Amino acid sequence: MSCPRIEVDLSKIRRNTQTLVKRLGPRGIGVTGVTKAVCGHPAIAQAMLDGGAVGLADARISNVQRLRAAGMTGPITLIRSPMLSQADQVIQSCEDSYNTEILVISALAAAAIRNRSVHGIVLMVEMGDLRDGILPENLKGIAQQVMQMSGVALKGIGANFGCLSRLAPTRSQMSTFCDLANEIEGVCGPFLKVVSGGNSANLPWALGEHATGRVNDLRLGEAILLGVEPVSGDRIDGMYTDAFTLVAEVIETGSKPAPSAIALVNPTMARRRIAHASGVSKRFIVAMGHQDTDILGLSMPFGSTLIGATSDHLVIGMPGTLPKIGSEVRFQMNYKALMHAMAAPDIKVELMGNPPTRPTRHTQDKVDHLALV
Repeated sequence: MSCPRIEVDLSKIRRNTQTLVKRLGPRGIGVTGVTKAVCGHPAIAQAMLDGGAVGLADARISNVQRLRAAGMTGPITLIRSPMLSQADQVIQSCEDSYNTEILVISALAAAAIRNRSVHGIVLMVEMGDLRDGILPENLKGIAQQVMQMSGVALKGIGANFGCLSRLAPTRSQMSTFCDLANEIEGVCGPFLKVVSGGNSANLPWALGEHATGRVNDLRLGEAILLGVEPVSGDRIDGMYTDAFTLVAEVIETGSKPAPSAIALVNPTMARRRIAHASGVSKRFIVAMGHQDTDILGLSMPFGSTLIGATSDHLVIGMPGTLPKIGSEVRFQMNYKALMHAMAAPDIKVELMGNPPTRPTRHTQDKVDHLALV
């Protein structure tokens, strides 16, 4: 097999999805599988659907188009506010989209009319992450404007947590969000089909010992793919953290002078055990570097240390027996490393764990965070 490559165990992705669906279902919350970290890979998306996800979502129209080209004809939601320049593509590929700007919604409405269709609008509300979202005090007015437009239909509201701020939602924030859903229904009339309470960072809240209110959807990517809760990095009980493995080939081994000690300004780097000066160090190099993935998001093989990396070389220290030239070294990845590796043009994806052999079915209507050691 070629290197570098990512080995994907689809059975573990299905099982992770099944686990979350089983736990959230009794609370009235459906799982939407988010495919952005895997660039809309059709087989991985299918594993989410086979595990019980009620639908798919992605942040990039190119990824949605990849899913469509693979034969997925059911509803797919665009969860990043659409680019104004891509309004027609969004209408042609997505049944729904998350939005924050009335100018963009107007463009979607015009494109939908040209396409003789109706596009679903989910309004993203700013609830404290301070990334994308309509301020709560402005939500009612924008919702009323959407209701008056032809070509679009107000489908729901959504919130986001734990991305820019890296903070998990509080019970108070989620209660306020549910109140907003009730308020919009009172003003606009129609029942909101989607009340999407957030992403993988919301799992501790969603699975806590309290009512979840109006929330009926979570958009889950990292939790399904890596089996972890993003804010804490903790493994979710009963979930696989090794559905993805990055494999690289050794191209050089030997001993060289140890690098000079470096004063580490970032305190988080001190925990990564960068090799210190100590005369001569045994090391090996694999054919992979910054151009392929986020090096600091990789776990090093047991007993080894990260010495450094360049664009296409990864240098690793090893006190014991060095691997042979041409042998393979395996790494686990965190979410950032996974995203970069899946998008890297020179990294192949190898499917394992009973890949689907039947045609892709329609969608319905709707690892620990590993430090270098």
